[in-house]
Amino acid sequence: MVAEHTEQGDVPGSDRPSPEPVGQERTATPTRSATSAPVPGHRWGRGDLVWRVLAAVGSGLAQLLALPPYGLWLLGPLSAALLAFAVLGTRVRRAAWLGALSGATLMVPLVRWQDIFGIDVWLLIAAAETVYFLPMAMGLALVTRLPAWPLWTAALWVAQEALRARWPLGGFPWGKLAFAQPDTPFVGYAALGSSALVSFAVALTGGLLLWSVLRAVSARSAVRGGRNDRNGRGARANLGLAAVGLAAGAAVVAGGTLAPAIGRPAVADTVTVGMVQGNVPNVGEMSILGERMQVLDNHADGVHELADAVRAGEYPQPDMVLLPENASDIDPFREPAAREIIDAAAADAGVPLLWGMSRFNDDGTRHVSSVVWDPQAGPGQVYDKRYLVPFGEYIPYRDFFTRFVARLQQVSSDAVPGTEPGALDVAGTTLAVGVCFDVAFDPPVREAVAAGGQIIVIPTNNANYNFTGQTNQQLAITQLRAVEHGRPAVVVSTSGVSAVVEPDGTLAYASEEAVADVHVAELEAMEGTTVATRLGAAPEALLSALGLAAAAAAVLIGRRRA
Repeated sequence: MVAEHTEQGDVPGSDRPSPEPVGQERTATPTRSATSAPVPGHRWGRGDLVWRVLAAVGSGLAQLLALPPYGLWLLGPLSAALLAFAVLGTRVRRAAWLGALSGATLMVPLVRWQDIFGIDVWLLIAAAETVYFLPMAMGLALVTRLPAWPLWTAALWVAQEALRARWPLGGFPWGKLAFAQPDTPFVGYAALGSSALVSFAVALTGGLLLWSVLRAVSARSAVRGGRNDRNGRGARANLGLAAVGLAAGAAVVAGGTLAPAIGRPAVADTVTVGMVQGNVPNVGEMSILGERMQVLDNHADGVHELADAVRAGEYPQPDMVLLPENASDIDPFREPAAREIIDAAAADAGVPLLWGMSRFNDDGTRHVSSVVWDPQAGPGQVYDKRYLVPFGEYIPYRDFFTRFVARLQQVSSDAVPGTEPGALDVAGTTLAVGVCFDVAFDPPVREAVAAGGQIIVIPTNNANYNFTGQTNQQLAITQLRAVEHGRPAVVVSTSGVSAVVEPDGTLAYASEEAVADVHVAELEAMEGTTVATRLGAAPEALLSALGLAAAAAAVLIGRRRA
Protein backbone atom coordinates (compact mmCIF):
# COMPACT_ATOMS: atom_id res chain seq x y z
CA MET A 1 0.00 0.00 0.00
CA VAL A 2 1.70 3.20 -1.17
CA ALA A 3 0.85 6.67 0.10
CA GLU A 4 0.36 9.13 -2.72
CA HIS A 5 -0.56 12.83 -2.99
CA THR A 6 -2.24 13.23 -6.34
CA GLU A 7 -4.22 16.39 -5.52
CA GLN A 8 -1.85 18.46 -3.44
CA GLY A 9 -2.91 21.76 -5.00
CA ASP A 10 -6.63 21.30 -4.34
CA VAL A 11 -8.73 23.77 -2.43
CA PRO A 12 -9.89 22.22 0.88
CA GLY A 13 -13.53 21.22 0.69
CA SER A 14 -13.58 21.09 -3.12
CA ASP A 15 -13.92 17.86 -5.05
CA ARG A 16 -12.20 19.26 -8.15
CA PRO A 17 -8.43 19.39 -8.53
CA SER A 18 -6.79 22.67 -9.36
CA PRO A 19 -5.69 23.11 -13.00
CA GLU A 20 -2.21 21.90 -13.89
CA PRO A 21 0.35 24.02 -15.75
CA VAL A 22 0.29 23.37 -19.49
CA GLY A 23 2.97 20.99 -20.65
CA GLN A 24 3.70 19.57 -17.18
CA GLU A 25 2.84 16.17 -15.85
CA ARG A 26 1.40 15.63 -12.38
CA THR A 27 3.58 13.88 -9.87
CA ALA A 28 2.71 11.45 -7.12
CA THR A 29 5.52 12.72 -4.93
CA PRO A 30 4.11 14.00 -1.63
CA THR A 31 5.04 17.45 -0.37
CA ARG A 32 4.22 16.63 3.24
CA SER A 33 4.35 13.49 5.32
CA ALA A 34 1.05 11.64 5.41
CA THR A 35 1.86 10.63 8.96
CA SER A 36 1.70 14.17 10.32
CA ALA A 37 -0.66 16.41 8.38
CA PRO A 38 -1.63 15.04 4.95
CA VAL A 39 -3.00 17.50 2.44
CA PRO A 40 -6.52 17.10 1.03
CA GLY A 41 -6.53 14.57 -1.77
CA HIS A 42 -4.10 12.17 -0.12
CA ARG A 43 -4.41 8.65 -1.54
CA TRP A 44 -3.52 5.24 -0.16
CA GLY A 45 -2.26 3.84 -3.46
CA ARG A 46 -4.37 2.79 -6.41
CA GLY A 47 -6.89 0.99 -4.22
CA ASP A 48 -7.49 4.10 -2.13
CA LEU A 49 -11.29 3.92 -2.04
CA VAL A 50 -11.30 0.20 -1.29
CA TRP A 51 -8.91 0.67 1.63
CA ARG A 52 -11.03 3.47 3.03
CA VAL A 53 -14.29 1.54 2.74
CA LEU A 54 -12.75 -1.52 4.38
CA ALA A 55 -11.37 0.61 7.18
CA ALA A 56 -14.73 2.34 7.78
CA VAL A 57 -16.59 -0.96 7.91
CA GLY A 58 -13.83 -2.45 10.04
CA SER A 59 -14.13 0.44 12.49
CA GLY A 60 -17.83 -0.18 13.09
CA LEU A 61 -17.33 -3.92 13.30
CA ALA A 62 -14.43 -3.59 15.74
CA GLN A 63 -16.47 -1.44 18.12
CA LEU A 64 -19.42 -3.83 17.86
CA LEU A 65 -17.22 -6.77 18.84
CA ALA A 66 -15.59 -4.75 21.61
CA LEU A 67 -18.99 -4.25 23.25
CA PRO A 68 -20.92 -6.94 25.16
CA PRO A 69 -21.98 -9.61 24.63
CA TYR A 70 -18.74 -10.19 22.65
CA GLY A 71 -16.45 -8.25 24.97
CA LEU A 72 -13.32 -8.12 22.78
CA TRP A 73 -12.34 -4.86 24.47
CA LEU A 74 -8.94 -4.49 22.77
CA LEU A 75 -10.81 -3.82 19.53
CA GLY A 76 -12.06 -0.51 20.98
CA PRO A 77 -8.83 1.42 20.23
CA LEU A 78 -8.61 -0.36 16.88
CA SER A 79 -12.07 0.97 15.99
CA ALA A 80 -10.92 4.56 16.53
CA ALA A 81 -7.70 3.91 14.59
CA LEU A 82 -9.53 2.44 11.59
CA LEU A 83 -11.98 5.32 11.29
CA ALA A 84 -9.11 7.82 11.42
CA PHE A 85 -7.32 5.81 8.72
CA ALA A 86 -10.47 5.78 6.59
CA VAL A 87 -10.75 9.58 6.52
CA LEU A 88 -7.09 10.59 6.84
CA GLY A 89 -6.30 13.04 4.06
CA THR A 90 -9.66 12.70 2.33
CA ARG A 91 -12.14 15.48 1.69
CA VAL A 92 -14.92 16.19 4.11
CA ARG A 93 -17.71 15.09 1.78
CA ARG A 94 -16.15 11.69 1.29
CA ALA A 95 -15.43 11.51 5.02
CA ALA A 96 -19.14 12.04 5.70
CA TRP A 97 -20.32 8.94 3.88
CA LEU A 98 -17.40 6.91 5.21
CA GLY A 99 -18.54 7.93 8.69
CA ALA A 100 -22.09 6.88 7.85
CA LEU A 101 -20.81 3.50 6.70
CA SER A 102 -18.90 3.03 9.95
CA GLY A 103 -21.82 4.15 12.10
CA ALA A 104 -24.33 1.90 10.36
CA THR A 105 -22.01 -1.11 10.66
CA LEU A 106 -22.00 -0.54 14.42
CA MET A 107 -25.51 0.65 15.15
CA VAL A 108 -27.72 -1.59 13.04
CA PRO A 109 -26.66 -4.82 14.78
CA LEU A 110 -25.98 -3.14 18.15
CA VAL A 111 -29.59 -2.03 18.72
CA ARG A 112 -31.11 -5.11 17.07
CA TRP A 113 -32.99 -5.72 20.32
CA GLN A 114 -35.20 -2.71 19.52
CA ASP A 115 -37.03 -4.83 16.96
CA ILE A 116 -39.26 -5.96 19.81
CA PHE A 117 -41.19 -2.78 18.95
CA GLY A 118 -40.97 -3.53 15.23
CA ILE A 119 -38.32 -3.68 12.52
CA ASP A 120 -39.18 -0.15 11.46
CA VAL A 121 -38.57 1.20 14.98
CA TRP A 122 -35.26 -0.68 15.19
CA LEU A 123 -34.02 0.64 11.85
CA LEU A 124 -35.24 4.17 12.57
CA ILE A 125 -33.28 4.27 15.84
CA ALA A 126 -30.20 2.74 14.17
CA ALA A 127 -30.40 5.33 11.38
CA ALA A 128 -30.75 8.19 13.86
CA GLU A 129 -27.70 6.97 15.77
CA THR A 130 -25.71 6.59 12.56
CA VAL A 131 -26.27 10.24 11.63
CA TYR A 132 -23.93 11.39 14.41
CA PHE A 133 -20.99 9.65 12.76
CA LEU A 134 -21.21 11.90 9.68
CA PRO A 135 -20.15 15.18 11.29
CA MET A 136 -17.65 13.35 13.48
CA ALA A 137 -15.96 11.76 10.45
CA MET A 138 -15.93 15.13 8.69
CA GLY A 139 -14.27 16.62 11.75
CA LEU A 140 -11.73 13.78 11.85
CA ALA A 141 -10.83 14.44 8.23
CA LEU A 142 -10.17 18.07 9.14
CA VAL A 143 -8.18 17.63 12.36
CA THR A 144 -5.95 14.88 10.95
CA ARG A 145 -4.39 17.67 8.85
CA LEU A 146 -3.05 19.23 12.07
CA PRO A 147 0.03 18.32 14.08
CA ALA A 148 -0.63 16.12 17.14
CA TRP A 149 -3.82 14.91 15.48
CA PRO A 150 -4.37 11.85 17.75
CA LEU A 151 -5.32 14.29 20.52
CA TRP A 152 -7.87 16.13 18.42
CA THR A 153 -9.45 12.98 16.98
CA ALA A 154 -9.94 11.58 20.48
CA ALA A 155 -11.60 14.81 21.61
CA LEU A 156 -14.00 14.67 18.65
CA TRP A 157 -15.12 11.19 19.70
CA VAL A 158 -16.09 12.71 23.06
CA ALA A 159 -18.00 15.55 21.36
CA GLN A 160 -19.95 13.09 19.21
CA GLU A 161 -20.89 10.94 22.20
CA ALA A 162 -21.83 13.99 24.29
CA LEU A 163 -24.30 15.21 21.68
CA ARG A 164 -25.69 11.74 21.08
CA ALA A 165 -26.38 11.37 24.82
CA ARG A 166 -28.53 14.50 24.87
CA TRP A 167 -30.47 14.91 21.63
CA PRO A 168 -33.06 14.19 20.40
CA LEU A 169 -35.67 12.98 22.89
CA GLY A 170 -33.19 13.15 25.76
CA GLY A 171 -30.49 11.23 23.89
CA PHE A 172 -29.44 7.63 23.40
CA PRO A 173 -25.79 7.04 24.40
CA TRP A 174 -25.69 3.31 23.62
CA GLY A 175 -22.45 2.08 22.06
CA LYS A 176 -20.02 4.60 23.54
CA LEU A 177 -16.34 3.66 23.29
CA ALA A 178 -16.31 3.74 27.10
CA PHE A 179 -19.09 1.17 27.41
CA ALA A 180 -16.88 -1.53 25.87
CA GLN A 181 -14.40 -1.20 28.76
CA PRO A 182 -16.32 -2.32 31.91
CA ASP A 183 -13.43 -4.00 33.76
CA THR A 184 -10.36 -3.19 31.67
CA PRO A 185 -7.39 -0.86 32.31
CA PHE A 186 -9.22 1.94 30.48
CA VAL A 187 -12.18 1.97 32.87
CA GLY A 188 -10.04 3.46 35.63
CA TYR A 189 -10.25 6.83 33.89
CA ALA A 190 -13.97 6.89 34.76
CA ALA A 191 -12.95 7.74 38.35
CA LEU A 192 -11.39 10.97 37.06
CA GLY A 193 -13.62 12.06 34.18
CA SER A 194 -16.62 9.74 33.85
CA SER A 195 -17.38 7.95 30.57
CA ALA A 196 -16.04 10.91 28.56
CA LEU A 197 -12.47 10.46 29.78
CA VAL A 198 -12.65 6.70 29.17
CA SER A 199 -13.77 7.24 25.58
CA PHE A 200 -11.03 9.86 25.15
CA ALA A 201 -8.37 7.43 26.43
CA VAL A 202 -9.60 4.64 24.13
CA ALA A 203 -9.68 6.88 21.05
CA LEU A 204 -6.33 8.46 21.92
CA THR A 205 -4.72 5.03 22.19
CA GLY A 206 -6.13 4.12 18.77
CA GLY A 207 -4.90 7.38 17.28
CA LEU A 208 -1.40 6.88 18.69
CA LEU A 209 -1.37 3.34 17.33
CA LEU A 210 -2.23 4.54 13.83
CA TRP A 211 0.26 7.43 14.07
CA SER A 212 3.02 4.98 15.05
CA VAL A 213 2.18 2.53 12.27
CA LEU A 214 2.27 5.30 9.68
CA ARG A 215 5.63 6.50 10.98
CA ALA A 216 7.00 2.97 10.75
CA VAL A 217 5.69 2.62 7.19
CA SER A 218 7.26 5.95 6.29
CA ALA A 219 10.59 4.77 7.68
CA ARG A 220 10.41 1.61 5.61
CA SER A 221 9.63 3.65 2.49
CA ALA A 222 12.64 5.87 3.15
CA VAL A 223 14.92 2.85 3.37
CA ARG A 224 13.53 1.46 0.14
CA GLY A 225 14.05 4.86 -1.50
CA GLY A 226 17.81 4.57 -1.21
CA ARG A 227 20.71 4.27 1.18
CA ASN A 228 21.88 7.90 1.17
CA ASP A 229 22.39 9.76 4.44
CA ARG A 230 19.21 11.78 4.14
CA ASN A 231 17.00 8.71 3.75
CA GLY A 232 18.81 6.98 6.57
CA ARG A 233 18.33 9.87 8.95
CA GLY A 234 14.66 10.13 7.98
CA ALA A 235 14.12 6.43 8.55
CA ARG A 236 15.75 6.53 11.96
CA ALA A 237 13.75 9.60 12.96
CA ASN A 238 10.46 8.00 11.93
CA LEU A 239 11.28 4.75 13.71
CA GLY A 240 12.10 6.75 16.83
CA LEU A 241 8.82 8.63 16.61
CA ALA A 242 6.93 5.36 16.05
CA ALA A 243 8.47 4.00 19.24
CA VAL A 244 7.51 7.19 21.10
CA GLY A 245 3.92 6.86 19.86
CA LEU A 246 3.67 3.25 20.97
CA ALA A 247 5.17 4.11 24.35
CA ALA A 248 2.68 6.96 24.77
CA GLY A 249 -0.20 4.61 23.93
CA ALA A 250 1.09 2.08 26.48
CA ALA A 251 1.33 4.86 29.06
CA VAL A 252 -2.30 5.81 28.44
CA VAL A 253 -3.39 2.21 29.04
CA ALA A 254 -1.23 1.89 32.16
CA GLY A 255 -2.51 5.19 33.53
CA GLY A 256 -6.02 3.81 33.71
CA THR A 257 -4.95 1.24 36.30
CA LEU A 258 -3.63 3.99 38.58
CA ALA A 259 -6.43 6.54 38.15
CA PRO A 260 -8.94 5.09 40.67
CA ALA A 261 -6.43 5.52 43.50
CA ILE A 262 -6.69 9.31 43.18
CA GLY A 263 -9.29 10.48 45.72
CA ARG A 264 -10.61 6.97 46.39
CA PRO A 265 -13.67 6.98 48.73
CA ALA A 266 -13.37 5.38 52.18
CA VAL A 267 -15.35 2.48 53.61
CA ALA A 268 -18.02 3.67 56.03
CA ASP A 269 -19.83 0.44 56.90
CA THR A 270 -20.64 -3.09 55.75
CA VAL A 271 -24.19 -3.73 54.57
CA THR A 272 -25.87 -7.07 53.88
CA VAL A 273 -28.21 -6.85 50.92
CA GLY A 274 -30.79 -9.34 49.70
CA MET A 275 -31.74 -9.51 46.02
CA VAL A 276 -34.86 -11.00 44.44
CA GLN A 277 -35.25 -11.80 40.74
CA GLY A 278 -38.81 -13.08 40.43
CA ASN A 279 -38.88 -13.77 36.67
CA VAL A 280 -41.81 -12.91 34.39
CA PRO A 281 -43.91 -14.67 31.76
CA ASN A 282 -43.39 -14.11 28.04
CA VAL A 283 -39.72 -13.05 28.18
CA GLY A 284 -38.48 -11.59 24.93
CA GLU A 285 -41.93 -10.34 23.90
CA MET A 286 -43.33 -6.81 23.77
CA SER A 287 -45.83 -7.66 26.51
CA ILE A 288 -44.38 -9.50 29.50
CA LEU A 289 -47.66 -9.57 31.41
CA GLY A 290 -49.39 -12.87 32.08
CA GLU A 291 -52.37 -13.21 34.38
CA ARG A 292 -53.20 -10.24 36.56
CA MET A 293 -50.73 -9.90 39.49
CA GLN A 294 -48.53 -12.72 38.20
CA VAL A 295 -45.39 -10.56 38.12
CA LEU A 296 -46.20 -9.19 41.60
CA ASP A 297 -46.80 -12.70 42.95
CA ASN A 298 -43.54 -13.98 41.46
CA HIS A 299 -41.53 -11.33 43.27
CA ALA A 300 -43.47 -11.62 46.52
CA ASP A 301 -42.82 -15.37 46.39
CA GLY A 302 -39.13 -14.59 45.94
CA VAL A 303 -39.12 -12.46 49.10
CA HIS A 304 -40.80 -15.27 51.05
CA GLU A 305 -38.29 -17.76 49.64
CA LEU A 306 -35.40 -15.56 50.72
CA ALA A 307 -36.91 -15.14 54.20
CA ASP A 308 -37.28 -18.94 54.52
CA ALA A 309 -33.65 -19.42 53.43
CA VAL A 310 -32.45 -16.88 56.02
CA ARG A 311 -34.39 -18.65 58.78
CA ALA A 312 -32.87 -21.94 57.64
CA GLY A 313 -29.39 -20.50 57.94
CA GLU A 314 -28.64 -20.61 54.22
CA TYR A 315 -28.07 -16.84 54.07
CA PRO A 316 -27.20 -14.21 56.68
CA GLN A 317 -29.97 -11.84 57.74
CA PRO A 318 -30.02 -8.98 55.21
CA ASP A 319 -30.36 -5.35 56.23
CA MET A 320 -32.63 -4.73 53.24
CA VAL A 321 -34.07 -6.57 50.23
CA LEU A 322 -33.91 -5.09 46.74
CA LEU A 323 -36.44 -5.83 44.00
CA PRO A 324 -36.36 -4.83 40.32
CA GLU A 325 -38.11 -2.24 38.21
CA ASN A 326 -41.74 -3.28 37.57
CA ALA A 327 -41.59 -5.98 40.26
CA SER A 328 -45.28 -5.23 40.62
CA ASP A 329 -47.54 -5.17 37.58
CA ILE A 330 -50.26 -3.57 39.75
CA ASP A 331 -50.17 -0.14 41.40
CA PRO A 332 -50.40 -0.91 45.15
CA PHE A 333 -51.32 2.70 45.88
CA ARG A 334 -54.58 2.13 43.97
CA GLU A 335 -55.13 -1.62 44.45
CA PRO A 336 -55.59 -2.75 48.09
CA ALA A 337 -54.95 -6.40 47.16
CA ALA A 338 -51.53 -5.54 45.72
CA ARG A 339 -50.65 -3.54 48.82
CA GLU A 340 -51.57 -6.48 51.05
CA ILE A 341 -49.21 -8.75 49.08
CA ILE A 342 -46.29 -6.33 49.47
CA ASP A 343 -47.09 -5.71 53.15
CA ALA A 344 -47.02 -9.47 53.79
CA ALA A 345 -43.70 -9.87 51.99
CA ALA A 346 -42.15 -7.00 53.98
CA ALA A 347 -43.42 -8.44 57.26
CA ASP A 348 -41.97 -11.87 56.42
CA ALA A 349 -38.58 -10.40 55.49
CA GLY A 350 -38.57 -8.21 58.60
CA VAL A 351 -36.46 -5.55 56.86
CA PRO A 352 -37.20 -2.68 54.47
CA LEU A 353 -37.78 -3.56 50.81
CA LEU A 354 -37.03 -1.48 47.72
CA TRP A 355 -39.88 -2.40 45.37
CA GLY A 356 -40.22 -1.34 41.73
CA MET A 357 -43.67 -0.45 40.40
CA SER A 358 -45.64 1.92 38.19
CA ARG A 359 -47.54 4.60 40.11
CA PHE A 360 -50.48 5.95 38.14
CA ASN A 361 -51.59 9.56 38.22
CA ASP A 362 -55.15 10.83 38.01
CA ASP A 363 -54.59 12.03 34.43
CA GLY A 364 -53.69 8.51 33.24
CA THR A 365 -49.95 9.08 33.13
CA ARG A 366 -47.63 7.17 35.43
CA HIS A 367 -44.26 7.25 37.14
CA VAL A 368 -41.83 4.32 36.94
CA SER A 369 -40.79 4.19 40.59
CA SER A 370 -38.76 2.41 43.22
CA VAL A 371 -40.45 2.67 46.61
CA VAL A 372 -38.95 2.03 50.05
CA TRP A 373 -41.42 -0.27 51.82
CA ASP A 374 -40.97 -0.64 55.58
CA PRO A 375 -42.35 -3.74 57.34
CA GLN A 376 -44.10 -1.53 59.96
CA ALA A 377 -44.66 1.86 58.34
CA GLY A 378 -45.37 0.70 54.78
CA PRO A 379 -44.40 2.85 51.76
CA GLY A 380 -41.99 5.71 52.32
CA GLN A 381 -39.38 7.39 50.12
CA VAL A 382 -39.84 7.17 46.35
CA TYR A 383 -37.50 7.56 43.40
CA ASP A 384 -39.07 8.20 39.99
CA LYS A 385 -37.11 7.14 36.91
CA ARG A 386 -35.68 10.20 35.14
CA TYR A 387 -34.69 8.85 31.70
CA LEU A 388 -37.54 7.03 29.98
CA VAL A 389 -37.35 4.79 26.91
CA PRO A 390 -38.99 6.47 23.89
CA PHE A 391 -41.57 4.21 22.21
CA GLY A 392 -41.26 1.79 25.14
CA GLU A 393 -42.35 3.74 28.21
CA TYR A 394 -43.87 6.68 26.42
CA ILE A 395 -44.73 7.60 22.84
CA PRO A 396 -43.28 10.95 21.78
CA TYR A 397 -45.68 12.89 19.58
CA ARG A 398 -48.20 10.15 20.26
CA ASP A 399 -50.95 11.40 17.92
CA PHE A 400 -48.51 11.51 15.00
CA PHE A 401 -46.67 8.21 15.45
CA THR A 402 -49.66 6.04 16.40
CA ARG A 403 -51.36 7.21 13.21
CA PHE A 404 -48.69 5.35 11.20
CA VAL A 405 -47.62 2.60 13.62
CA ALA A 406 -50.78 1.23 15.21
CA ARG A 407 -48.99 -1.28 17.46
CA LEU A 408 -47.50 1.61 19.46
CA GLN A 409 -50.97 1.95 20.97
CA GLN A 410 -50.01 -1.09 23.08
CA VAL A 411 -48.09 1.42 25.19
CA SER A 412 -51.41 2.52 26.61
CA SER A 413 -50.14 5.07 29.15
CA ASP A 414 -47.24 7.49 28.94
CA ALA A 415 -44.72 7.54 31.77
CA VAL A 416 -43.49 10.94 32.91
CA PRO A 417 -39.92 11.47 34.13
CA GLY A 418 -38.91 12.20 37.68
CA THR A 419 -36.86 15.24 38.57
CA GLU A 420 -35.08 14.43 41.86
CA PRO A 421 -31.85 12.43 42.46
CA GLY A 422 -32.34 8.87 43.66
CA ALA A 423 -30.71 9.13 47.08
CA LEU A 424 -32.92 6.89 49.27
CA ASP A 425 -32.34 6.11 52.95
CA VAL A 426 -32.91 2.39 53.51
CA ALA A 427 -32.11 0.84 56.92
CA GLY A 428 -29.57 3.55 57.72
CA THR A 429 -27.73 3.31 54.39
CA THR A 430 -28.19 5.81 51.58
CA LEU A 431 -28.68 4.08 48.23
CA ALA A 432 -27.89 5.83 44.94
CA VAL A 433 -30.76 4.53 42.83
CA GLY A 434 -31.05 4.80 39.05
CA VAL A 435 -33.74 2.77 37.34
CA CYS A 436 -32.77 0.78 34.22
CA PHE A 437 -32.24 3.25 31.32
CA ASP A 438 -31.04 5.89 33.82
CA VAL A 439 -27.69 4.14 34.13
CA ALA A 440 -26.73 4.86 30.50
CA PHE A 441 -26.66 8.60 31.26
CA ASP A 442 -24.10 10.33 33.45
CA PRO A 443 -26.32 12.62 35.61
CA PRO A 444 -28.71 10.26 37.48
CA VAL A 445 -26.17 8.10 39.30
CA ARG A 446 -23.71 10.99 39.69
CA GLU A 447 -26.30 13.23 41.33
CA ALA A 448 -27.56 10.42 43.57
CA VAL A 449 -24.02 9.74 44.78
CA ALA A 450 -23.36 13.46 45.26
CA ALA A 451 -26.53 13.58 47.41
CA GLY A 452 -25.02 10.97 49.74
CA GLY A 453 -25.52 7.64 47.99
CA GLN A 454 -23.16 5.00 49.42
CA ILE A 455 -24.10 1.98 47.29
CA ILE A 456 -25.30 2.16 43.67
CA VAL A 457 -28.53 0.25 43.02
CA ILE A 458 -29.93 -0.27 39.51
CA PRO A 459 -33.39 -1.89 39.50
CA THR A 460 -34.13 -2.95 35.94
CA ASN A 461 -36.55 -4.82 33.74
CA ASN A 462 -34.89 -6.38 30.71
CA ALA A 463 -37.54 -9.03 30.12
CA ASN A 464 -38.33 -7.67 26.65
CA TYR A 465 -34.65 -8.10 25.69
CA ASN A 466 -33.55 -11.39 27.23
CA PHE A 467 -30.92 -13.24 25.19
CA THR A 468 -30.38 -10.31 22.80
CA GLY A 469 -27.19 -8.90 24.39
CA GLN A 470 -28.98 -5.78 25.66
CA THR A 471 -28.85 -7.02 29.25
CA ASN A 472 -25.09 -7.56 29.04
CA GLN A 473 -24.59 -4.12 27.48
CA GLN A 474 -26.48 -2.46 30.33
CA LEU A 475 -24.56 -4.46 32.92
CA ALA A 476 -21.27 -3.25 31.40
CA ILE A 477 -22.45 0.35 31.83
CA THR A 478 -23.22 -0.35 35.49
CA GLN A 479 -19.69 -1.73 35.93
CA LEU A 480 -18.34 1.57 34.60
CA ARG A 481 -20.56 3.52 37.02
CA ALA A 482 -19.14 1.54 39.95
CA VAL A 483 -15.61 2.62 39.03
CA GLU A 484 -16.72 6.16 38.20
CA HIS A 485 -18.06 6.73 41.69
CA GLY A 486 -15.88 4.31 43.69
CA ARG A 487 -18.82 2.30 45.01
CA PRO A 488 -20.17 -1.22 44.76
CA ALA A 489 -23.21 -1.55 42.53
CA VAL A 490 -26.15 -3.92 42.58
CA VAL A 491 -28.24 -4.70 39.52
CA VAL A 492 -31.53 -6.36 40.37
CA SER A 493 -33.59 -7.50 37.40
CA THR A 494 -36.99 -9.05 36.82
CA SER A 495 -35.54 -11.80 34.63
CA GLY A 496 -31.75 -11.40 34.61
CA VAL A 497 -29.00 -10.55 34.69
CA SER A 498 -29.01 -9.55 38.38
CA ALA A 499 -25.48 -8.85 39.54
CA VAL A 500 -23.14 -7.53 42.21
CA VAL A 501 -20.32 -5.29 40.97
CA GLU A 502 -17.20 -4.41 42.95
CA PRO A 503 -15.93 -0.79 43.02
CA ASP A 504 -13.19 -1.78 40.54
CA GLY A 505 -15.79 -2.90 37.99
CA THR A 506 -15.37 -6.65 38.39
CA LEU A 507 -18.38 -8.92 38.81
CA ALA A 508 -18.75 -10.61 42.19
CA TYR A 509 -22.02 -12.33 41.28
CA ALA A 510 -24.29 -12.66 38.27
CA SER A 511 -27.55 -14.59 37.89
CA GLU A 512 -28.73 -16.43 34.83
CA GLU A 513 -31.31 -14.94 32.48
CA ALA A 514 -35.01 -15.87 32.48
CA VAL A 515 -34.95 -17.74 35.81
CA ALA A 516 -36.11 -16.93 39.32
CA ASP A 517 -33.20 -16.18 41.64
CA VAL A 518 -32.43 -14.95 45.16
CA HIS A 519 -29.06 -13.90 46.51
CA VAL A 520 -27.52 -12.17 49.52
CA ALA A 521 -24.32 -10.11 49.30
CA GLU A 522 -22.19 -8.22 51.79
CA LEU A 523 -21.24 -4.80 50.43
CA GLU A 524 -19.08 -1.94 51.61
CA ALA A 525 -21.00 1.31 51.95
CA MET A 526 -18.66 4.13 50.93
CA GLU A 527 -18.28 7.74 52.00
CA GLY A 528 -16.59 10.55 50.10
CA THR A 529 -16.64 11.10 46.35
CA THR A 530 -14.30 10.47 43.44
CA VAL A 531 -12.80 13.19 41.30
CA ALA A 532 -15.33 12.31 38.57
CA THR A 533 -18.28 12.77 40.92
CA ARG A 534 -16.99 16.18 41.99
CA LEU A 535 -16.11 17.42 38.49
CA GLY A 536 -19.41 16.32 36.95
CA ALA A 537 -19.75 17.17 33.27
CA ALA A 538 -16.69 19.47 33.19
CA PRO A 539 -14.26 16.93 31.61
CA GLU A 540 -16.77 16.08 28.90
CA ALA A 541 -17.38 19.75 28.15
CA LEU A 542 -13.67 20.56 28.07
CA LEU A 543 -12.75 17.65 25.79
CA SER A 544 -15.69 18.36 23.47
CA ALA A 545 -14.68 22.00 23.20
CA LEU A 546 -11.10 20.95 22.47
CA GLY A 547 -12.20 18.75 19.58
CA LEU A 548 -14.53 21.35 18.10
CA ALA A 549 -11.89 24.06 18.43
CA ALA A 550 -9.38 21.86 16.59
CA ALA A 551 -11.86 21.30 13.76
CA ALA A 552 -12.49 25.04 13.50
CA ALA A 553 -8.75 25.71 13.47
CA ALA A 554 -8.27 23.19 10.68
CA VAL A 555 -10.89 24.96 8.57
CA LEU A 556 -9.25 28.35 9.10
CA ILE A 557 -5.78 27.04 8.30
CA GLY A 558 -7.10 25.32 5.18
CA ARG A 559 -8.68 28.56 3.94
CA ARG A 560 -5.48 30.50 4.46
CA ARG A 561 -3.49 27.92 2.52
CA ALA A 562 -6.04 27.96 -0.27
